[in-house]
Amino acid sequence: MPELPEVETIVRDLNRKVLNRAFLNVWSDEKRLVKKPGNFEEFKKKIKGKKILKIWRRAKNIIFNLSGGYILLIHQKLTGHLLCGKWKMTNGKWQPLTKGPLEDPKNRFIHLVFWLDNNDMIALCDLRKFAKVELLDKEELKKELSSFGPEPLAENFTFEKFKEVLAGKKGKIKQILMNQEIIAGIGNIYSDEVLWRAKVHPQKDVSELKESELELIYQNIKKVLQQAIKLRGESISDFRDTSGEKGFFDTARKVYQREGEKCPRCGTIIKRLKIGGRSAHFCPNCQKP
Repeated sequence: MPELPEVETIVRDLNRKVLNRAFLNVWSDEKRLVKKPGNFEEFKKKIKGKKILKIWRRAKNIIFNLSGGYILLIHQKLTGHLLCGKWKMTNGKWQPLTKGPLEDPKNRFIHLVFWLDNNDMIALCDLRKFAKVELLDKEELKKELSSFGPEPLAENFTFEKFKEVLAGKKGKIKQILMNQEIIAGIGNIYSDEVLWRAKVHPQKDVSELKESELELIYQNIKKVLQQAIKLRGESISDFRDTSGEKGFFDTARKVYQREGEKCPRCGTIIKRLKIGGRSAHFCPNCQKP
C-alpha cells in the first residue's frame, strides 16, 4: 500500500501538473470505486466544471479542494496510484499516446479517468480495484479525517508530542507505528526501516521502551520519511508516480523484504516474523528483543 512518502510524492506532482485545472468529464469501468455519492452518474454530474483549488495530503489520503465547496478524496489503498497524461481507448483498453514510463505494465490497470480543461487526463490505476473515491463537503471531510493521529512530519510533531501519543499505550511497537489513529501515514515498509535504524525489535512492547529508544525511533521516523520523499517513494510493488515512473527508495531500503540477506550494518541474516497478520523484517543481532 502506498504510505506517506508515496502519497506525498503524488500530491506534489499533482500540484505541479493540475492545480487550477477544471474537470470536464469522468469515465469508469469500475463504478464501485466511487463510494460517495453512491450513484456514479450523480458523481459525474457534480464534478463536471469544478476547478481544482488546492491539493493536499492527510495520512494516506489525497484531497482536492474544488470550486463550489466540493472536496474530492482519493485513497489509493493497496495497489492504486494516480497518473497524469494522455490516453486513448483501443480495443477496450487505455493506451498512452506517448512512448515512455506510462507503458510500464504496472500502469495498465486504469479504472477511472478524469478529463481536464487543458486536454490532459488524470487516471486511477489500480490492479486490485480496492481504491476509494469520494466527493464530500467540508463537514463530511472533517468526519472522514477525524480518527487520524498526528502527521509525523508536521512541525508540531515534537519528541514531546510523540511521547504524548504513546503514553499509556500497550502493544508491539511495529503495530503501534502502523496504527493510523496513533500516528498517520506509516505502514509496513517504513515501520521496518525506522525500527532497524533505531535498533529496536519490532515485537518490543511500547510500554517497555526506554527514553533513549523512543528518541531514536522518533528521530528515525523523521529521517526515513524525509529520505523516502526525496527519493520519490518505494516501488518494490505497484507504486508509480504521476508520470508512471518508479520511486528510488529501493536504493536506501535496509531490511524491508530482505529476508535471508545480510544485514548491511552487522552482516547477520535478516529474518521475518508475523505480527498481527503483517510481516516484520529485522536483524536479530542489531534489534535484540
